[in-house]
Amino acid sequence: MSAARAAGYRLLGPRLDYLLHLRPAEWPIMAAHTAVGYVLAVGLAGAGTGVRLGPALLGLALWVVCLNGGTLAVNSAFDRDEGDVAYLRRPPLPPRHLAAFSVGLMALGQILALSLGRAYATAYGVCVVLSLAYSVPPLRLKAVAGADWVINMWGFGTLTPYAGWASTGLPLDPARGLVLLAFCPLFAALYPLTQLYQLDEDARRGDLTLACILGVRRSLTAALAAAALAFGLFTAAGVRAGWRLAGGDLWRWGAVFVAMGAWAVVLVPWRRGWERLTPADHQRGMYRALGAWAVTDVAVVLAWAT
Repeated sequence: MSAARAAGYRLLGPRLDYLLHLRPAEWPIMAAHTAVGYVLAVGLAGAGTGVRLGPALLGLALWVVCLNGGTLAVNSAFDRDEGDVAYLRRPPLPPRHLAAFSVGLMALGQILALSLGRAYATAYGVCVVLSLAYSVPPLRLKAVAGADWVINMWGFGTLTPYAGWASTGLPLDPARGLVLLAFCPLFAALYPLTQLYQLDEDARRGDLTLACILGVRRSLTAALAAAALAFGLFTAAGVRAGWRLAGGDLWRWGAVFVAMGAWAVVLVPWRRGWERLTPADHQRGMYRALGAWAVTDVAVVLAWAT
């Protein structure tokens, strides 16, 4: 047990297990991706001066803690993982009331989401339905290869930054709409990478995840293809925004190119050398892919919000 976790148990006792299963280690990543939508809506200058900041902060907290934290916890309640899971090493046994606690947290978020307008509340509600369908029997779509992929690419990929935008109440323009859409195939690239190091445990549970069906090689091939589609959409968004190939917009194209290069640096060697890799290597690869995702978020903000 780490010193931080031991201190947490001294402070909170067994209640700490509820917090751990919300996986707060992921909250900064989810918050950053949600905030991308807010910054795209108001611009970097507007974000710097706090334009519509109050609703955006409430929307971010509800999305990150109540929706995403509740989603991960309800998933843990039914998975009962014994090995490491994303953003939680050596997970404790799920507490007895974890499922009820998780659903209650998501429901509380839905009630508060109504104060942020129809667009935000609808996006939140759609993701609650997707989350429960993903984890809870008898549907448990995470065990249906392909269905798990679709739920995550839309829920995390596109609807998460859209929620950041929707919390401002501002209308969505076509170019930035394409940017938000591009995150859908980008998460389609990331999602199978989060499963490769858990293949043995998923197979023992009988969960036919996308990575289980495809295998390592084809999962990595699919990730490369999905990332290429995502950057095709980012390129289309740049064209729709009226960027020129020279002059003042050249740096914007450069930012997109840097983000694309970050994904290539992660995925191409991984695909070439997959046969020699252990589950621990795949887990490290997943975290490198999360780094490429962060680079993409930064590039998008710089290119479309300035």
